[in-house]
Amino acid sequence: MRAVNPYLNFNGNTEEAFNFYKSVFGGEFVTVMRFGETPGCESMPETEKNGIMHIALPLGSSLLMGTDVPKSMEQVKFGTNSSITIDAESREEADRYFNGLAAGGKVGMPMDDMFWGAYYGMLTDKFGVQWMINFDSRIK
Repeated sequence: MRAVNPYLNFNGNTEEAFNFYKSVFGGEFVTVMRFGETPGCESMPETEKNGIMHIALPLGSSLLMGTDVPKSMEQVKFGTNSSITIDAESREEADRYFNGLAAGGKVGMPMDDMFWGAYYGMLTDKFGVQWMINFDSRIK
């Protein structure tokens, strides 16, 4: 397996969410495709043509990807069925990601040393996406 790439669906605010994630993780988008630029979407309502059909932001050797779900489809209901786990390379990096993602969100478990030996925390960001941030100095 080369990579595991999380794919997030949003109800029209993908661009806002991904600009937020870019501000936390850095990097540049490798892909930004809008519905209005996509073959087969010509009959889509004008109000949805500027929506994100596909976006990708590199996170280490993986990609964080996402899309806007058109209003003609069943809308996204965020819940507790998924989380994105980030294995940081240092405590400082873990804190930076955690604090950045927590801005405007809700901390479920602050970053702390855990009984299993890792430095770990959990949060839900302001877009309803759950994150687990982990740093384990025993892993190289």
